[in-house]
Amino acid sequence: MEELVIRDVDVVDGSGDPSYRADVVVDRGRIVSIVKEAADAGCQRPKARRELDAEGLVLSPGFIDMHAHSDLALLRDPDHSAKAAQGVTLEVLGQDGLSYAPVDDRTLKEVRRAIAGWNGHGDDIDFDWRTVGEYLDRLDRGIAVNAAYLIPQGTVRALVVGWEDREATPEELDRMRELVAEGMEQGAVGMSSGLTYTPGMYAEDAELTELCRVVARYGGYYCPHHRSYGAGALEAYAEMVALTREAGCSLHLAHATMNFGVNKGRAPELLALLDEALASGADITLDTYPYTPGSTTLAALLPSWASEGGPEEVLKRLADDDTAERIRHDLEVVGADGCHGVPVDWDTIEISGVTDPALTEYVGRRLDGWTTARHLLLADRLAPSILQHVGHEENVRQIMRHPVHTGGSDGILQGAKPHPRAYGTFPRYLGTYVRELGVLSLEECVAHLTSRPASRLRLPDRGLVKEGYRADLVLFDPRTVAPGSTFENPRQLPTGIPHVLIDGEFVIEEGERTEVLAGRAVRRSPMQRNARRF
Repeated sequence: MEELVIRDVDVVDGSGDPSYRADVVVDRGRIVSIVKEAADAGCQRPKARRELDAEGLVLSPGFIDMHAHSDLALLRDPDHSAKAAQGVTLEVLGQDGLSYAPVDDRTLKEVRRAIAGWNGHGDDIDFDWRTVGEYLDRLDRGIAVNAAYLIPQGTVRALVVGWEDREATPEELDRMRELVAEGMEQGAVGMSSGLTYTPGMYAEDAELTELCRVVARYGGYYCPHHRSYGAGALEAYAEMVALTREAGCSLHLAHATMNFGVNKGRAPELLALLDEALASGADITLDTYPYTPGSTTLAALLPSWASEGGPEEVLKRLADDDTAERIRHDLEVVGADGCHGVPVDWDTIEISGVTDPALTEYVGRRLDGWTTARHLLLADRLAPSILQHVGHEENVRQIMRHPVHTGGSDGILQGAKPHPRAYGTFPRYLGTYVRELGVLSLEECVAHLTSRPASRLRLPDRGLVKEGYRADLVLFDPRTVAPGSTFENPRQLPTGIPHVLIDGEFVIEEGERTEVLAGRAVRRSPMQRNARRF
C-alpha cells in the first residue's frame, strides 16, 4: 500500500492550465497516481497508509527560489523555516558572483569578509570544503530544502587574479576557464556574476564571454547581477543579452528590476528589449521579488576603485581622510558605479543589520550622510547590511507579468531587521498579487514559481504535479495565504501554508516545522558529450 493520499485537493499543477479536483497518491518520494474528480466519478478511490483531507486547499509543486543567499544559512540553521514555511523546496545558491566555492585558504578568508553582510562571518561554520563538488557533498549530509549552485565568477576571479582592477592574462583566463569547467562537471547548474561587486566587476566582456562559452558547453546558464540597475540600466541589460548570444549561452537575469528615479515607469522599455531578443531566438529568463526596496551591503555602494585590492585595502582607504573625501564626492556628486551610477540619496538607505552589538542602535535607521556611513563601515569592518528604498511598484507589476518571469527572493537572512522578502516572497505573490490585486491568475503565478524555474534549471522531474515526478509539494489555502513578514517585523512566518513536502516527506506539517532534513544538493545532469576540459 502506498504511503500517502492527498484527498479532494484542488490541483494547480504548475503548467498554467486550469486547476482540477483530484486525489493525489505519493509513495517513495514520487507522485505515483492522480485520480481526477475522484469523489464524483463513482470509481474506487485510492487508499494509502496515511490519508490527508485537503478539502479547500490547493496542491502545487514546491516553489523554486531562483535567487537565494542561503549558502551558509542552510548549514547553520537546520530549521530554515524562513524558506521552508513559504513552500520553497529548492533554492539556487552561489548568487551575485560571490560565494564559498571554489576557493583556497586565502580566497575563502577574503570572501568571508567581503560578504559577511549577506551570510555572516561564518565563525560558526566548519569550512571543510574548497571545491564546488565538496560544497555540494556537504549539502548532501542533509539540509532543510534542496539547493542548486551557481559558480560565482567573482570568487573565481579572486582565486586566480586577485582583487585588482586589471585584465586577466591569457594564462589566468585559461585557469578561470578550467575552474568553471570543473565546477560544472562537479554539479553546478551555471555561473553567476556580480558586476557591481568587486572583483567580478573588473572583468571585461571578452573575459565574461569566454567563461560563458564554457558554461554553455555543459548546458548551464549565466545569471548576472549586471552592471547597473539605475543610470544605464537598459544598456546593462542589453550588454548581457549581447554577451550571452555571442557565447551561445542561456541567460537568466538576476532580480530584474528598474530602480531609482531615472527608471520610474520604464519597465516597458526593458520588456521590449527582451521581447526583441526572444523573438530572434535568444534563450532568456529572469527573476524578481515582489517588493520595491532592494537590499545589499553598505560597502557595495562604494566606487569600484575604492574596493580594489580586497577588504583590508578598502578599510585603509576609508580610514584616510583625503581618500574618504574622494569616495564621498563620487558617491554624492558623481554617482559611483557601486551605486549604479546614481548619486546616493542617503535618506533611501536604511541600516538592516550590523555584526558589532555596540552598533545595534543604528539598525532600522535611515542614514543622515556620509559621516555616519563611513563610521559604520569602519566600526563594523564593512559588514553592515542595508535596505535601499529606490524601487517603483508599476515596474514591479509589469515585469512579473512577463512570460519568462520566475520568482526569486534575493533573501538575505542576516541582520536584526532583514528585508521581509527573505520570509515573505512566495506567499506575497500568492496573497497580494494574485488574490488581492489580480495581477496574475493563480494558475499563472504558480507556473512562474514552479515549472518555469524548473525548466531553466533543466530538471526533468520537478516543477509539475505529474505522475512520476518528485513529490516536492505545497498545500496552501488560497483564501488566507499571506506573508507574515513586514518591514517592521521581517522574521514573521507566513500564514495559509499548512503542509510542505520534499521527496514525499513533510518538512512543514499542520503549519509547524518538522525535524525532517529531506533537502539535498541538486546537481546538473551529467556532462554533455560536447563539453571538454581546458
